[in-house]
Amino acid sequence: MARKDDLIVGLDIGTTKICAVVAEPTENGVDVVGIGTHPSKGLRKGVVVDIESTVDSIKAAVEEAELMADCEISSVYAGIAGGHIDGLNSHGIVAVKDGEVTENDVRRVIDAAKAVAIPMDREVIHVIPQEFVIDDQDGIREPLGMHGVRMEAKIHIVTAAVTSAQNIVKCANKAGLNVVDIVLEPLASAEAVLASDERDLGVCLVDIGGGTTDVAVFADGSIKHTSVLGLGGYHVTNDIAVGLRTPFEEAERIKKRFGMASARYLASDDVITVPSVGGRRPREVSRKILCEIIEPRVEEILSLARQEMIKAGLENRIPSGVVLTGGCSALTGIAELAEEIFESPVRQGMPLHVGGLQDVVRSPMYATGVGLVLYGQDQSRGRGQSRFRIRDESIFRRVKQRMRDWFYGEFD
Repeated sequence: MARKDDLIVGLDIGTTKICAVVAEPTENGVDVVGIGTHPSKGLRKGVVVDIESTVDSIKAAVEEAELMADCEISSVYAGIAGGHIDGLNSHGIVAVKDGEVTENDVRRVIDAAKAVAIPMDREVIHVIPQEFVIDDQDGIREPLGMHGVRMEAKIHIVTAAVTSAQNIVKCANKAGLNVVDIVLEPLASAEAVLASDERDLGVCLVDIGGGTTDVAVFADGSIKHTSVLGLGGYHVTNDIAVGLRTPFEEAERIKKRFGMASARYLASDDVITVPSVGGRRPREVSRKILCEIIEPRVEEILSLARQEMIKAGLENRIPSGVVLTGGCSALTGIAELAEEIFESPVRQGMPLHVGGLQDVVRSPMYATGVGLVLYGQDQSRGRGQSRFRIRDESIFRRVKQRMRDWFYGEFD
């Protein structure tokens, strides 16, 4: 198996599945050359709760991706989510030293903006510039070289629990992988599914995964709000398993094959066969009953996502509407239900801007994995600084060093 140094690998460590996406950089973007997926057994609501099970799932997904891409994977860009994620906006002001903005001025104003009180048990994942203001001239995205006396920076800071970030790095290390960077999953998904004109006009991304639902609001070309809800497709499946008294695996199969987000969109009152638990005989159940179980939970998830947007005061700043992605967004009728709840146009988000195995990854379930690869490409080209500015390096270096010390000490 050959080692290809220019390959970029995204590792989506989700509650219900681990997904590894391998891509080759090209002049026009990236070509996906390998994909590996495996059921995730060691996470709950996006947070690692069983390290050994998570490591086994990562190994299985990576091995599958290696076989398909005919390569050896050594480093990855890993996604992070969970209810511990918190986003806040901040701003800073500095004087421009020589009358012309230099990289040092940009660094100083970012440092001033991120000088907010962060608890010791939290780590800064991203510091993302929203806009710069030079002498009351706002809306500036690239201030380098501009003349002025005073410069302000408005930024978005994303923090996570240090232990959750450590556990993700630890699981990847135990699986034989080096974590190049940790990326917030809704930001990665946005890289894959959002068009630039949607970001400029204003759009809300709702990524409905297995254990969490990620919300990200963009306007004027930059991120305005991020949040993570502790509900997702797993909870829909669990409701089906309880309501129809069927094993969880069968409930997942029934959801994918027969599920609809609203019973109103049923063409007829079909009947489906539902396996029972404890060796009892299968039962015939109306499909309408299934949809009546699914609809309240999906409506709850979408309503909570809208409340997050309202809480941030951004409900009137999404003329482009809402983009739904993530595995649960494949439910039939969910876009129509979301349009009623958000009172905005809604579309399903598929990965864009990729070549190679684009037919395979053209599914909302691969949005985060493809987005991690696109993020990695931006970083390797040195273009990622404008959108995802590097986190507090000292904290991340300490986390990585502790993981490295532990890993090599374990196998000495």
